[in-house]
Amino acid sequence: MDAQVSPSLEVLLQWQRLLGSMQVAQLLVHSSLAMLTIALCGSEEQKQKYLPSLAQLKTVACWALTEPDYGSDASSLKTTATKVDGGWVLEGQKRWIGNSSFADVLVIFSRNTTTNQINGYLVKKDSPGLTATKIPNKIGLRIVQNGDILLKKVFVPDEDRLPGVNSFQDTSKVLAVSQVMVAWQPIGISMGVYDMCARYLKERKQFGAPLAAFQINQQKLARMLGNIQAMTLVGWRLCKLYEEGKMTPGHASLGKSWITSMARETAALGRELLGGNGILADFLVAKAFCDLEPIYTYEGTYDINSLVTGREITGFASFKPASVSQRSRL
Repeated sequence: MDAQVSPSLEVLLQWQRLLGSMQVAQLLVHSSLAMLTIALCGSEEQKQKYLPSLAQLKTVACWALTEPDYGSDASSLKTTATKVDGGWVLEGQKRWIGNSSFADVLVIFSRNTTTNQINGYLVKKDSPGLTATKIPNKIGLRIVQNGDILLKKVFVPDEDRLPGVNSFQDTSKVLAVSQVMVAWQPIGISMGVYDMCARYLKERKQFGAPLAAFQINQQKLARMLGNIQAMTLVGWRLCKLYEEGKMTPGHASLGKSWITSMARETAALGRELLGGNGILADFLVAKAFCDLEPIYTYEGTYDINSLVTGREITGFASFKPASVSQRSRL
């Protein structure tokens, strides 16, 4: 990224102010998915046109890969891009897209009807035929506005097609980097849960003694702290591998899946320690418990990330059954 989008004090303050009303997950969609895609896969003209404004938060972006019928099997997406004079026409749907209901720029992935490969496109929010609506009734990360996107003959000029996205592999490269950042979210949440529980157990008394004095509670606190230490080290190792240019998709997938799994366990232990108060939003642990569920799922579910890692370990891809038509003789 060039000097024009290097963070200044003013920009950092803008980002800090935004965090007051924009959850970290929303910011990661904006920066580590949408901006990163433009930085890695965009033309020099696209970088100069979009990145400075996005870096200064004058505009907000979203990243649209998932569809109603294709979540884990994202490479099978059905949204199409058809070549026409001067550009492309996009048709299809996207779902669970963070920031989509208010984004100024939408990074849309579609299947090129000529090559049958996945391409990327930059779509402006006021494009005719584009609608985005918020998904209601979520139980976790409620501040993040995930939405449905409908594309009806949306025209995108040639200059807004991302030249560096020519297959699903290009999309996967962006996801691998983003997973490193996502892996740190559950670490921070787990630290907050641990801190809340440690203070609560010292303050609340039962059977004439602080809850912190009971052996079983101390054992749970020790397990939580051990989880956090291990999660932090894995996250740190991922960052070092990335800095050294040695990180593989398997590294990123293993880190993200394992860390979110440990965070789930840590939050569950925290919820137990708070007893009945563990289900009240007032004590924050219940909220953290719910917020971890979307993180456990997005940017690759635990199972899919495990399969990515398994493919790297063994050399065999096992995402699809060997034979969908073969039935058990039992």
